[in-house]
Amino acid sequence: MASGKIKALRRRVYMALEQGPVGERIAIVSDRALMALIVINLVAVALDSVPSIQARYALVFEIIEYFSLVVFTIEYGLRLWGAVEHGPHQHLTPTGARLKYALSPAGLIDLAAVLPFWFNLVTPEDFRFVLVFRMVRFFKIARYSPAMRSLLDVLYRERRALFGCLVITLGAALVAAALMHLAEAKAQPDKLGTIPDALWWSIVTIGTIGYGDVVPVTVLGKLIATGTIFLGLILMALPIGIIATAFSEQIHRRDFIVTWGMIAKVPLFAELDAAEIVDISELLRAQLAESGEVIVREGDDAHSMYFIAAGEVEVTVGKRKVRLGVGQFFGEVAVLKNERRSGTVMALTRTNLLVLSAEDLHALMKRDRRVAERIKDVVEKRTGAKADTGKADEQKPAKT
Repeated sequence: MASGKIKALRRRVYMALEQGPVGERIAIVSDRALMALIVINLVAVALDSVPSIQARYALVFEIIEYFSLVVFTIEYGLRLWGAVEHGPHQHLTPTGARLKYALSPAGLIDLAAVLPFWFNLVTPEDFRFVLVFRMVRFFKIARYSPAMRSLLDVLYRERRALFGCLVITLGAALVAAALMHLAEAKAQPDKLGTIPDALWWSIVTIGTIGYGDVVPVTVLGKLIATGTIFLGLILMALPIGIIATAFSEQIHRRDFIVTWGMIAKVPLFAELDAAEIVDISELLRAQLAESGEVIVREGDDAHSMYFIAAGEVEVTVGKRKVRLGVGQFFGEVAVLKNERRSGTVMALTRTNLLVLSAEDLHALMKRDRRVAERIKDVVEKRTGAKADTGKADEQKPAKT
């Protein structure tokens, strides 16, 4: 019995520290609190390096550091304890799962954020270099930022292409350095007398930085410099284009996966095959409603219907109130009858919705009779009268 309670607690701790589903308030609060603490740390590190500020607020910076150290240590310990609950690691032994987390990039960053500081506390020497590790905490943001995780995934996936760009750039820099050495060696032996000396000039020129500490003075050297500058613009555009394209694809892929998972939670689409879900995913758009937010209001134009992928809403029609949860939908009656909203819908928790416009609803019901029949059944139950979907299909959709 005690073992079951410990497992349940461990699962709850894991869900609170990881990116929990929409509606898990404890996960949302812990994520935001830890992210805020990381930002406070980064600001404190920057201000602590200013002597005048450091002298005045030394105690504040010290309190922030000790508090952060305790919080991040507890966080690391809880993540290590809860690593057993991580889906891909559940086939491993508890020790193996925890070791897997500890040796993962995220685990090493979490460890680097706390271990050097405890080491500094228990030793008499003043190891000032460990303060550099305070900046390592910046990388913890990647755990809480989907955009940063996507960017890191893109860099890893395109590592071969980016390495190829690096090799080409270094080769071009070496060739430009050799040419500039031949052109300027006699005119500037102290600056461009050797290829390694000229290599510094070529790297900063190709990098479009151009410090100006070394510049050609001969006509041939200036022509080589002009060509090198244009070459640098092209070479710098290559990795930027690769990263930008891959990042855009990653964002679209992530949005599609999220939408697919949300569609799979809606029983209305349970019998659809993969190709049909892909078609529907192109019609739906995601919408997030915070707790207490009014999603639709009585008297509004009915321009869309809503599917609940996560969370809970309350529908108020007159004096009657109805709660709807995951997998249920609302807003279809007014859309099909081409009428204004007859009730108000408010989110009771943080709710993730899939929105289908009136035009797309009519098109979907014409295309898939199974979806049309299910919606028709729900409308009949809610209104107590038969829903004439054929007539609704012939009507003009409500103004959006």
